[in-house]
Amino acid sequence: MKAMEYMVRHGHEQLVFCHDPGAGLRALIAIHDTTLGPALGGVRVWDYASEDDAVLDALRLARAMTYKAALAGLHLGGGKAVMMGVPAPEKREAAFRALGRFVQSLGGRYIATEDVGSYVPDLETMATQTEHVTGIPVETGGSGDPSPWTALGVMSALRACLEDVFGSDSLRDKRVAVQGVGKVGHALVGLLTRAGARVWLTDLNKVAAEKAASEFKAAVVEPEAIYDVECDVFSPNGLGAVLNRSTIPRLRAKIVCGAANNQLEEDGDAARLTERGLLYAPDYLANGGGLINLALELVGYDEGLARTRVEGIYQTMKSVIALSRKLAIPTAKAADGLAEERLKSVGALKAIRL
Repeated sequence: MKAMEYMVRHGHEQLVFCHDPGAGLRALIAIHDTTLGPALGGVRVWDYASEDDAVLDALRLARAMTYKAALAGLHLGGGKAVMMGVPAPEKREAAFRALGRFVQSLGGRYIATEDVGSYVPDLETMATQTEHVTGIPVETGGSGDPSPWTALGVMSALRACLEDVFGSDSLRDKRVAVQGVGKVGHALVGLLTRAGARVWLTDLNKVAAEKAASEFKAAVVEPEAIYDVECDVFSPNGLGAVLNRSTIPRLRAKIVCGAANNQLEEDGDAARLTERGLLYAPDYLANGGGLINLALELVGYDEGLARTRVEGIYQTMKSVIALSRKLAIPTAKAADGLAEERLKSVGALKAIRL
C-alpha cells in the first residue's frame, strides 16, 4: 500500500517503523491526531500476513482511537502500536523492552497500553524503559487490565440500544450472539449472563470458547455459523472488518453492539446495516470504556469516577441515535459527526504536539 497517500487522505500525523534485531522486534507506531492531547492506544501483537497488512491495521486503529477519545470527551488523541509477529517466549521481555525504548523516544506523543496479544506484564516490562505507558497493575499505582471496563462500556451502549428497539433496557431473556471471547468478550459474556441474557458464543480459539461456555452456561457455535444465529443482539468482539457485504445479509438480529475495533469493512457497510433495519452501536463509541478508565489513570485514578464516566456511554449512545434519526443518517455517520465537530472546534487552536 502507499502509506503516505493513506496518511494524507485520513489526516495521520506520523508513522514510525521500529526495528531491533537483537530483540527480534519489528513494530510500527502510528499517530493519527494529537489535536486533543497525546495519542493513546494499545500495543497489538499479531502475525500479519504482510507488512502492508500491519501498516494498514496500525493506521486504521490509530484513527479509530482519535474518534473514540473525541467522542468520550477525553483530552487525548489517537495512536496505535503493532508488533509484527508474536515474540518467542524467551524473546518476549527483550521485544517489549525494545518497544518501550522506541515509545520513550517519541517524548510523550504516544502513550502505550494493552491490546490484542499484549498483557499487563508486557506493559510492566515496557514501563522499565518509558514513563509513557498506562494500564499497569493496581498495586503499582495503575488501574490494571482495562478489559472489564471495555465490557462495561459495551453493556452501557447496548442498554441504550435495547431501550430504543424494545422500549426497555432489560437483558432478561434477550438472545445475544457473541463473536470472540478474548479478554473483553469473556468479561462481556459474564455481564450478559448475569443480566439474564441467553448467549451463543464462538471463538477461533476453541479452548477459550469452551471455557467461556462452561463458566457462563452458554452455547458454542462454529465461528462461521455465528452470523446465522437467530438473536436479538449480534456482538462482535474479535478482530475487525467482520461486518461486510457478505456477512450483513446473514445477520438475524435487531442490534449490533460489540467491542471489536473497525467492525465495518468499508464505509458503505454502515448504510447496509441501516437498510436491513439493524441498530448499530458504532464500535469506537461502544468500546470506549477501557480508554475512559485509562485516561483517569493519567491524572489520578478514581474507580468510582471511572464507573460513572464509563456508564455515561449510555447517554452518548442515546445522543447518537437521536442525531441519526434527526438527520436520517446511519448511526456510524452520526457518531463521526459528533467526534469531528469536537476535533474541529479545538483544532482552531491546534499545534502539532511535540
